[in-house]
Amino acid sequence: MMYIEHVTKMGDRWDSLSQHYYGDPMGYDRIIMANPHVAVTPSLPSGIVLLIPIIEQDEVENAEEVAPWLR
Repeated sequence: MMYIEHVTKMGDRWDSLSQHYYGDPMGYDRIIMANPHVAVTPSLPSGIVLLIPIIEQDEVENAEEVAPWLR
């Protein structure tokens, strides 16, 4: 599997990273699983390097199906 490296900043959360990279805030489980060295907390500390799995395009929801306030 291929990954993108993301360095966390203040205020980053698992769900917000999932929304940013996948367009789906509920897809954070794949990010958590790729980073077993990071504690699962509501908010991530800044300066941590996370691996964000690159997923196939057909796994990403169509932006039209995502609620407007999440786009």
